[in-house]
Amino acid sequence: MSSFDAVRGPAHSARRTAATSGARPRAPPPRVDELYPDSGGEVRPSDSASNAPHRRSASGSHKGASSQRIFPDRQRQRTNITITDSVKIRTRNPCKAAAGDGPPEWPSIQRDNVEVTHQETGRVSSKAERKVLPLWAPFATLIAHTTAPLAGRISNPTPSCLLPEAMEPTPLDQLSPDTQESAILDDLLFAFMGYEGQYVRFSSSYDPTAEKERLAGPAFVILPGLDPSLQDLSTTMLKMATHYIAVEAFVEVQSREEFGMVNHALCASIRKLLKEYLVLMAQMEHQFASNTSFTLHVLHLHVLPTSHMLAQLYTLAQEMLRKNSLLEEDLDSFDDFDDVDNILEQLREGGELAPGGMSKKICKGGNVLRLLTERLSFMSGDPAARDLLQGLLRDSSKPYMAMLNEWLHHGGIKDLHSEFLIKEQKSIRRDRLEEDYTDEYWEKRYTIRENDVPPQLEGVKDKVLLAGKYLNVVRECGGVDISIEVRDVPKSFDDPQFLHNVNSAYAHANSSLLNLLLTIHVLPARLRSMKHYFFLDRSDFFSYFLYLSNSELKKQVKEVNVSKLQSLLDLVLRQPGSVAAHDPFKEDVKIHMNDQYLTKFLMGVVNVRGFDQDGNDESHRIHVAPSVIEDDNKMTGFEALEFRYTVPFPLSLVISSKTVVRYQILFRYLLSMRHLEGLLVSSWEDHNKVMTWTHKSGNHKLEMWKRRAWTLRARMLNFVQQFTYYCTSEVIEPNWQNLMAKVNGNKNDGGGAPTGEQQVNRTVDELMEDHVDFLDTCLKECMLMNSKLLRIHAKLMSCCTFFAANTSSFSRTLCSADATLAGSAGALAYLSTRYPSSRHPIPDHLRTYDPDSLNKMTELLDKYEENFNRHLGLLLDALDYYAATETVALSRLCAQLSMASDKGGGEDGRQHGF
Repeated sequence: MSSFDAVRGPAHSARRTAATSGARPRAPPPRVDELYPDSGGEVRPSDSASNAPHRRSASGSHKGASSQRIFPDRQRQRTNITITDSVKIRTRNPCKAAAGDGPPEWPSIQRDNVEVTHQETGRVSSKAERKVLPLWAPFATLIAHTTAPLAGRISNPTPSCLLPEAMEPTPLDQLSPDTQESAILDDLLFAFMGYEGQYVRFSSSYDPTAEKERLAGPAFVILPGLDPSLQDLSTTMLKMATHYIAVEAFVEVQSREEFGMVNHALCASIRKLLKEYLVLMAQMEHQFASNTSFTLHVLHLHVLPTSHMLAQLYTLAQEMLRKNSLLEEDLDSFDDFDDVDNILEQLREGGELAPGGMSKKICKGGNVLRLLTERLSFMSGDPAARDLLQGLLRDSSKPYMAMLNEWLHHGGIKDLHSEFLIKEQKSIRRDRLEEDYTDEYWEKRYTIRENDVPPQLEGVKDKVLLAGKYLNVVRECGGVDISIEVRDVPKSFDDPQFLHNVNSAYAHANSSLLNLLLTIHVLPARLRSMKHYFFLDRSDFFSYFLYLSNSELKKQVKEVNVSKLQSLLDLVLRQPGSVAAHDPFKEDVKIHMNDQYLTKFLMGVVNVRGFDQDGNDESHRIHVAPSVIEDDNKMTGFEALEFRYTVPFPLSLVISSKTVVRYQILFRYLLSMRHLEGLLVSSWEDHNKVMTWTHKSGNHKLEMWKRRAWTLRARMLNFVQQFTYYCTSEVIEPNWQNLMAKVNGNKNDGGGAPTGEQQVNRTVDELMEDHVDFLDTCLKECMLMNSKLLRIHAKLMSCCTFFAANTSSFSRTLCSADATLAGSAGALAYLSTRYPSSRHPIPDHLRTYDPDSLNKMTELLDKYEENFNRHLGLLLDALDYYAATETVALSRLCAQLSMASDKGGGEDGRQHGF
């Protein structure tokens, strides 16, 4: 039994009983005697108006049925029908007809040579008077199941357009006004329940089998001849019948599974209203059958409030159907790809898409609640409409509130139809974070459907998202018992505790996750550990590591043995007395060799993409030309060395892959300056220990050249040391102290003991933002986010590296440039240390004096000085500009580097140093 039949069962049965109890049948079927003459049946001409249950005047005055007869008695006559030829009857099983592809076939009866004998006259009708009696055979079939569990399964009644002409009722213009009113009242009660009457019928263009036409509602037509006063009043009331049929069809369609739980709740609420409507129709029918003063005007007064209610439901239904593209094509329906990720994930798992799933947009979930809220705001001046829409909104929001409470208090999503404002990307799972941790789990697993947010949650949607995300992390770490039922929570949007529920759930989830990160997983200790490794803080262990791995790191990146370096690092980290020996997280540090120059990578980040692109570490690589790849392959181990740091869940939400990339950039930057400082210190040692530099020559030009080389080396060393001091002491350390103060709950930059109130006011997202802001500030103040400053600094570093690398070459060339040293025993002894193998003997030009070698060294030293001075001057000018326009902290670096500049010094400056 369908939901329609189940709801209207009593009223419908009573209506049928009342309709069939009288002598006026709605559509009299052919008598058996017509088909089988041997039965001796009797045919009586039907009179649709002669047996009306009431005979009343148009004004509604009470008159007895026996006091007046509307129609005179008609003379009855007995007619015998003689069928001379055989009757061929072909019928078709309605069930089989419904199961086929085409429409069901109507039973057909073929009659020939029918002779009619009138007993009274005793004559047989002539052949011209013979006629074929049509067959009226209405039928019903079962409709196939749909995903709407309460949808009706009985086919629509046979339309009146198929009614034989011989069975048409008496025309209205032949009836008196009282009889017209009685007939129209009877037909209106049928129309109000969705059926055709004798005089009130569906429009000829209406097709009850077409879903779109049923959703739009049929147009009713009254047969001609009705009194104008009755015509106007009946036409007005027939709108309610149209609205009822359309709303009933809307409920059946919107109850299908794909429309979601909010639509199902809305349809259930409307179904209750339709049940009350059918009860009213049963009461009106009782009044019509028992009260002789029941007139068309009385019926209109009784159904007026219900008509207003159905009009509101009809308007709401039509608007929702337009959004669902069920009445007309929606141009925006093909642009909705909000759930394309879930669709692709469903296809990966072997699922299938529903027919039309990608072509039409469905109004469900938050959009339904938004539509009801907008209608409620628009109709706020109508008390009846306001009460109706408030009830619909209250009932519709209950399943949505159940999903919201599950998300707020358990961190889970039970959204089978993708109608909740939070979308879950199920392909991003926690188990994948163990191998490749990224912040996709935090940023992309749960997102907001911006177009599906109810107006009631528009102001707190971010809190709703964060509360569930926080609690979801705690739940996956075993901190939330999902079996505990949440009590005393609002069940609908009109609950006064609705916003308080959201705010309290957000505060609880935030404090739970903060406690999990800061206390159980000791986030501050983890950050301090990363500072030791990446920022070279208290890095005695790292100095020892560089000393042990110096020979390996000098090789090209392809020749470096990473396993050997990892073993040396493990050995150093376990060295007693070092800061890393007592670090509980030292096992998370791994050696990795990058395949790209730091400067080139940073230029790609600054000019092309930035840090906030999707993907893992490999996605940060820049696609470069083959010639550039060859240059990258020539990198040494010192230039490619970096640390990888393994972070467990849920700390990986704060220390994500993007933040680790920032740590690695700062580490490589500090390592490059530290390595260059080591090269320049080695040059200083050569200048003070190698006999070619310490020997006092009688050549004044040679001594002046040595002094210039010492001065340039000192200026370069000062530049590197000042830069390293600025990056570590002026940038990283102050910002680090501010970060730790925020992590510990103290928002004041000055530090201090954390307080409970300040800790509660902190949020996990603020903590994550503070961490990223700390790293971005360090990168910006270290000039790593400015392409111009980065290029100038890279050229200065290259100049210093080439000069330090050529120190040994200068030491050998000085043997031939000094006439007193050339060929001496001391010089040959020194050269023999540089050429210890017999395969590489001492070159002849180094054994003898060569006066041109001094000129060559002077020319080369001039190039180094010119290059260093020019780029240092450009750097100072750029620092002055950017300190005034962008980063004030650069002014401190500018003041410190001015000591290494050669401005205003001239020749004396080159002679006397800096």
